[in-house]
Amino acid sequence: MSRKKRRPKSGARPSMKKFVRKRSQKIGLPPGSIVYLGEPAAREVRLSVLDYDAEHVAHRELRSVDETFPFKDTATVTWIDVAGLHDTTVMERIGEHYCIHPLVLEDILNTDQRPKFELTDEHVFLVLKMLRFDTDTAELHADQISLILGANYVLTFHERAGDIFAPLRERIENGKGKMRRFGPDYLAYSILDIVVDHYFLALETIGEHIEALEHDVLENPDRALVERIQNMKRELIYLRKATWPLREAVGALSREETDLIRPSTHPYLRDVHDHIVQVIDMVETFRDMISGVLDIYLSSVSNRMNEVMKVLTIIATIFIPLTFLAGIYGMNFAYMPELRWRWGYPALWAVMLAVMAGMLLYFRRRRWL
Repeated sequence: MSRKKRRPKSGARPSMKKFVRKRSQKIGLPPGSIVYLGEPAAREVRLSVLDYDAEHVAHRELRSVDETFPFKDTATVTWIDVAGLHDTTVMERIGEHYCIHPLVLEDILNTDQRPKFELTDEHVFLVLKMLRFDTDTAELHADQISLILGANYVLTFHERAGDIFAPLRERIENGKGKMRRFGPDYLAYSILDIVVDHYFLALETIGEHIEALEHDVLENPDRALVERIQNMKRELIYLRKATWPLREAVGALSREETDLIRPSTHPYLRDVHDHIVQVIDMVETFRDMISGVLDIYLSSVSNRMNEVMKVLTIIATIFIPLTFLAGIYGMNFAYMPELRWRWGYPALWAVMLAVMAGMLLYFRRRRWL
């Protein structure tokens, strides 16, 4: 039994906000100004901490930013997650305590930031895009993930309050795999890996939508399909915008020699880099496919127009000799031989029908019909 595919709503239009954020409020401010650029996705900032080593693990929600400060110099691995970036006071306090440069804080609060990688003496800074494809609107939703890797801690910043890293937290709490035995650099790799895995999930859904579009174009090339095709092209452009810089950033991170990343973690980073290259290949393939779908639509419309014009041309061509005959016998000359002939009228009809049949037979033999 064939599985019925969900069709996106025809009126869905991707928002331009994810392509360009409003920067007018930063005009005239000095570099490093702490200004949030984005749409608040949470009413309040949610702080959580996951502190663990090979033997113990503790996960709890924090009520104030001051509760995160003692974890900076512990011997355990600490993951502090900040959901909600609109409260700049919280960001300033975290920046002061964890020695985060104001320009880095500025990049964290700019939610239209290009994926990037920076290395300082204190930490590794990485910007990612967590993507989710909405099957109802056929639109990509992005959440910027900013990651800071320190000597024994990892800080993550994102806009939405939902726990997008729940599977990773579960692995740590259950002690599965290598998570509890490895350091914060492996935790940073795991966060990066789960983000890239969401790219494959989004691409799988996008591939199904492109297949459905191709089927609809072949079955019924309706004008409404053009909007769906253009919307999908824009989503693929945005996906490309999120993945190409990430390949450069992760490639530089995997080659960087720093004490913050252990040599044992480099193979895992190279593996993530390979996955990103696969994502980029799939994005480019889908872009070619959606362009092909548009070409199929244009060809179908053109062929349909050609069929209509062919039918109209054949009808007009058939009536040309009939109009000629009717015009001759409509001139009303007094001495036309057939005017007083008893069988003139049926004879004229017979000639006209014979001409029509002969032309149709000729068109069929030439395969114009």
